[in-house]
Amino acid sequence: MLGKSLAAALLGIPLAALLVGLPALLSSDQHRTTLPLLMLFYPVWIGVMACAFAFKTGLRAWLWMGVATMAGYGALHLLKACGMLGVAA
Repeated sequence: MLGKSLAAALLGIPLAALLVGLPALLSSDQHRTTLPLLMLFYPVWIGVMACAFAFKTGLRAWLWMGVATMAGYGALHLLKACGMLGVAA
């Protein structure tokens, strides 16, 4: 239970930020969509933390959430490096 709790607490925030931030950055009208998407951060964060307790063991929670976080941030950096992602001024 401690492993699942630590996975939820330590990997929940970056994964939730990725799940909310990536669509905000990819939207064509960032001025209109950023605030509504940012308001979804807390429910998404709670959902991600709750999903950590659905795994059978703490190790599985760490592995799945860790791989999802690394893959998501890897995709974010790849999109940024290709010039497909930008922040509106």
